[in-house]
This record gives sequence, C-alpha cells and structure tokens, in this order.
Amino acid sequence: MPFKQCSAMDERIRFAIQASRGDRSLSAVCREFGISRPTGYVWLKRHRERGDILALTEQSRRPHRLPRMTATDVADRVVSLRLAYGWGARKLRVLLSEHGVVISESTVNRILARHGLQRQAEKVGQAHVRFERSEPNELWQMDFKGHYRLPVLPGGRCYPLSIIDDHSRYAIGLFALDNQQAATVHQALVNRFERFGLPEAILVDHGTPWWSPNGHGLTWLAVALIKQGIRLCFSGIRHPQTQGKGERFHRTVGEMVRHRGRPDTVHDWQTAFDEFLGEYNHLRPHEALDLAVPATRYRPSPRPYQPSPPGWDYPAGAIVIRLNQQGVLPYHRRRYFVCEALANEDVQVEVCDPRIFVRYRHMWIREIDLTTGRSGTLIDSNRNPYV
Repeated sequence: MPFKQCSAMDERIRFAIQASRGDRSLSAVCREFGISRPTGYVWLKRHRERGDILALTEQSRRPHRLPRMTATDVADRVVSLRLAYGWGARKLRVLLSEHGVVISESTVNRILARHGLQRQAEKVGQAHVRFERSEPNELWQMDFKGHYRLPVLPGGRCYPLSIIDDHSRYAIGLFALDNQQAATVHQALVNRFERFGLPEAILVDHGTPWWSPNGHGLTWLAVALIKQGIRLCFSGIRHPQTQGKGERFHRTVGEMVRHRGRPDTVHDWQTAFDEFLGEYNHLRPHEALDLAVPATRYRPSPRPYQPSPPGWDYPAGAIVIRLNQQGVLPYHRRRYFVCEALANEDVQVEVCDPRIFVRYRHMWIREIDLTTGRSGTLIDSNRNPYV
C-alpha cells in the first residue's frame, strides 16, 4: 500500500533497509511498499549518496534553479555594463556570454526595463539590404561629423573626422580636429596610411577639403590621394545614404557622447575618441557582422604609403600634355581650363572629335567640347561605389 501520511519517515527507512540488502530486486521492494520504481530509485540514490538516513526526510519541492528569476549578481552585471557602454540588450548578451554568463536577449531586456534603463528608441525595425565591399581596404569611407563647441575656448570647436573600412566596419580613425583645413586632414590621413597601409578607394562627399566648390572639383588634398594610387569616389549631392556606414558610425559616436558627456578640450576629445575606438573595434558586437567585432574581419593593407610617390607612366603613344601654373590645358592653339589643383601636372588627352577627354593618372577628370569651349567634370562619374 502507499506510504501513510502519519508514518512516512518510518516507511522510507524500512524501504531503504529492504532495498539495501540486495536479496531482492528493487522492483519487488517497490511493489511491496506500493511505490513506483522511479520513486524508489530516488530514495535509494539519495540514501547512498549522503550515507545518512536523514536524506530520506521530506525535501523542499522548490526547484534549485528558477528559469524566470535572474540572479542578483547577473542583474548587477547587466546594469553595470549598460551604464558603462550604453549598449542594447543584443550586444550586452554577446559580451556577457564571452565572460561565461549565458543569458537570453529577452532576459537582458527585462533587467534593463526593471531598472528603468530601456529606451524606446532602441526598438527599431529590420535594416534594409546592406551593400559592402568583399575585402578589407577596398573602400574606406571618410567624413566629418559636424562639430562640437568647446566651452573653455570661446568660438572654439572640435571637428570629429571619421574613417571607416567598408567591408569590416573597422574604424580606421576618429580624429578630434580643431579645423577642417586640407593640411590638418592630410596629416591625419598620413598617420592612418603609415599604420594601416593604403586603401584602393576612398568615398567622400562634396565638402571641403577634398572637393572644390568652384566647378573644377579636385583640391590639392584630393590630388595627393590620387598620387598614392587611391581612387576617389564622391557620394551623391544631398544623398547621405551613399555613406550609410559612416552615418551610422556617427550616430554611434553621438550616443557615446550623450552617454559619457562632452569633454572640454580638443585633447580631451581625442582621449575619449581613442578609448571609444578600442571598444568599437575590439569589444562592441556589430549587428551587421552577425554580432562579431570589426577587428575579426579587418587586416591592414599590403600597399605602403609613399611620402614621395613616383611619376605616372601613361600608355605608349598617348597624347600627354603638361598643364600650366593655372591648371590650363594648351591644345591646338587654344587654352582650356582643367583644374587649378593640377597646376604643372602631366595629363593624358583622348580625342573623340569634337570632344576631348582629359585624364590625370588613373582618373578621368574633364570633358571639353572643342566647338563651344565648354567643359564639365568627369569626377562625379565615380561618385557611387556600388553602381
């Protein structure tokens, strides 16, 4: 018969004694006491493991683990990481798993909501189809992220300059500059070229200091990049989607600034940016990379920076003409303006009567109508790297 309520402990003790003798099968002993074999196995195992008859006393039926209850230390870890980095649940879950804390994204969200740390803006829709280059350094995206005012310097500003690898999303550089002049940007680029090598192409917008607004397009900085064998790609005017990765990176930078506060000086801004780059490249999971970090997909370019780049060898038999000091092309006793930034440079002329096409090194830059004398830039023909 089943255990009686008034003598349950006595019955369990008798069961343990009978089952431990071994002169009968466990099934027979269980039938004698009116219990199932699984129950008998539980009591016998508990008695043998502990070696104490008290192991047969009634145990709490509360589960040892509560799947719906998160341990306090885990919750504290989630909150501390959120406060430190400001990341969402998906990225925090990956970071926690790397430190041995296995937890679901929904649980992280519940912890954040419970502590008032979940933002409505984090609930975003599915991203559209993404385009990217197939290898690192095929294309870098470069742009300024507006500016930040410096409270300690009246009229002073910090201009963040970002450089992103299109394939890996690796942040090549994030510079805190006090101006947007070509010489300052060139110095920052040389710093990156010497460390990471040269990309095949760089995507920029129609802003200074790499685009001249007076119609001829190129600036001396753009020419310096072309001399390194870099192809310049210009985004569409008033079309920031072309530089979507850079725009998204700038949004992440803005989130970091709002989370940690604004530094007071350019030097402090650079310190904050350097710390941010370490986290962004090596610690922060990237959703576009299946939650891998950009550093796992990036490698430096094998093309070295050349402080004094060699001259360009145009094809044999090509018409090569040197522009004058104003960037004007003398051709058939007439003069045609090409580009001021190419003063005293050799260009190739391709004749397609009644037009001629002007090429500087590897880039076509100008189309000239010999009949009317009018000309137009060809630089924008390479503006979108995905077309």
